[in-house]
Amino acid sequence: MPKNLVIVESPAKAKTIKKFLGKNYEVMASNGHVRDLPKSTLGVDIENDFEPKYITIRGKGEVLAALRKAVKKADKVYLATDPDREGEAISWHLYHALKLENKKCSRITFNEITKSAVKDSIKHAREIDMDLVDAQQARRVLDRIVGYQISPILWAKIKRGLSAGRVQSVALRLICDREEEINLFIPQEYWTLTALLDVKGSRKPLEAKFVGNQDGKVEIHSREEMDELLEHLKGKEFQVDGVKVSERLKKNPLPFTTSTLQQDASSKLNFATQKTMRIAQQLYEGVDIKGKGTVGLITYLRTDSTRISEEADASAKEYIREHYGEQYVGKASQAKKNDDKKVQDAHEAIRPTDMSLSPASIKEQLSRDQFRLYQLIWNRFTASRMAPARYENTSVKISAGEYRFTASASKIAFDGFLSVYNINNEKSEGNGMIKSIDEETELKLNDFESKQHFTQPPAHYTEASLVRTLEELGIGRPSTYAPTISTIVARRYVVKEKKNLYVTELGEAVNNMMKKAFPSIVDVNFTAMMEGLLDMVEEGKVRWKSVIENFYPDFEIAVKNAEKELEKVKIEDEVTDVICDQCGRHMVVKYGPYGKFLACPGFPECRNTKPHFEKVGVPCPLCGGEVVLKKTKKGRKYYGCENNPECEFISWQKPSTVKCEKCGSYMIEKGKKLVCSNKECGHVCKMPEETEQKKASAN
Repeated sequence: MPKNLVIVESPAKAKTIKKFLGKNYEVMASNGHVRDLPKSTLGVDIENDFEPKYITIRGKGEVLAALRKAVKKADKVYLATDPDREGEAISWHLYHALKLENKKCSRITFNEITKSAVKDSIKHAREIDMDLVDAQQARRVLDRIVGYQISPILWAKIKRGLSAGRVQSVALRLICDREEEINLFIPQEYWTLTALLDVKGSRKPLEAKFVGNQDGKVEIHSREEMDELLEHLKGKEFQVDGVKVSERLKKNPLPFTTSTLQQDASSKLNFATQKTMRIAQQLYEGVDIKGKGTVGLITYLRTDSTRISEEADASAKEYIREHYGEQYVGKASQAKKNDDKKVQDAHEAIRPTDMSLSPASIKEQLSRDQFRLYQLIWNRFTASRMAPARYENTSVKISAGEYRFTASASKIAFDGFLSVYNINNEKSEGNGMIKSIDEETELKLNDFESKQHFTQPPAHYTEASLVRTLEELGIGRPSTYAPTISTIVARRYVVKEKKNLYVTELGEAVNNMMKKAFPSIVDVNFTAMMEGLLDMVEEGKVRWKSVIENFYPDFEIAVKNAEKELEKVKIEDEVTDVICDQCGRHMVVKYGPYGKFLACPGFPECRNTKPHFEKVGVPCPLCGGEVVLKKTKKGRKYYGCENNPECEFISWQKPSTVKCEKCGSYMIEKGKKLVCSNKECGHVCKMPEETEQKKASAN
């Protein structure tokens, strides 16, 4: 009969651990949290020192009954939930829900689900770390207060079913700010010039790029400047001024943290952050491997540390030595510098638990997605223990009178870690014949290649770049990135198209209200400071209720002000001139999950609805019809012609009635300026005064 009971979160984890511990141990799962704040009320006693009111989660009665039965039979109970704040809190809740006060009870943690790690954790059993629990409680209570007190205001002022959150609202603001930055961006014209030079004995011309003159770098901003430069270069002799050969090292990457894993899986595998975490959880908890049973393939997946244990480092280097050779073994272990911000270094970076289980050797036992993610983790960790790649760079300086050109080539001299982790397919590049060039080489001009370019706006956020930004700003923690992004997408505040994240009309409305009524909640620095305070709670330096006490008074005032002052922004039904074709009433504008739509005011008797196309007062540049504001299927805004599909006009920016004075194309609005829609023109002018704009619209 088992004398020891081990409680973990998931059945998969329980199955893997059971195999390691033998007959004297019973392993059971709690299936995550067993207690939480109630859904129907705030669940925090504001008047009584912010005391949280925990209740048993609905549906967990049977699980708790089975655990209580097992507790009675056991001599000792081990709480083996995940090694982080959330895991510590689950153990604490289990301790109270199962009434373990009078039972021999210990907390154990392990960074990987392997036989040695699990058995070692039992040898180092400890008490529940209340600093970790309190950090989780502080986060939970803060998030509950913010969510439950702001969300009803959004319901009243915009529409039912909306939500706000301490981290999600900042993430939404970042996306909105980037969208505004893109919309206001005005492209700047610039040109590049390449001289194609014939070299004796070579069939292919040498490509030399213009860099400037004897005084330094020169930028070319227009065709006129380019024509003037070409005129000056006429008849000039090209000659080699110098050849420089140098060596460059490309450092091996650091092993994955949660954030960098999510970024790489998004950009390289096209995985959503939520999908990455789900599959990583499967690899961590255990996969059935032929001949080995259930094996936990990777270490714990929620970490912001790049630290690696000495044993894992030695094992990896031995594997590299054996399979790649001594020259591929990294000389020193890299570690991420974190002087500027707090890193939870309780456990290691994400790595394979057993180097000998190479992706190829277990491919048949993994699903396609499990294999791809495991391969990414295995390759990245292996690369992190390998030698840097070494490049041989050759640079040739060329003069043409007072003007300067340069040609370069880069050759991989030693591939190092790129032999395992060459994700970007890096290779030797540049002019192959450069190595044969010296200062005596004769050059003859074959031709010039001039190209027009325009500077590009900042890129839209992707899940990967948003995670990177949140991490850099110190907002959220490894466990919060995926659910934060999932929430703002699920609420229709943001839509995802071809990896890019775009804000919807609904998202804009929520963000504008949050900025007006709750500026501190959507302030990046304030949110990062709160994360720092939570870290101090974890370190035992700050009492958790003090964080709430300092936060709440100002927040309460903001809530009361919002309830009063924001009444006038409540969106009323706007009556339109569109007649309902079923009952003859004038249709009204309503807000839905994807933004505005037309609905019959006779609801529920008449349920007729139509898409709402807002006229912008500009004639279509192609057919003269009305330009209307439309949305893609996912909710991204664009401008199109009301005569679609007969007319194919479409623009992501609002078109203007003003025509470009240089090429005649229609202009688009960019803040207080107008920019030509013809990308090859790039003409920019000031937007006319409002009265002039109205006259132009009327005409």
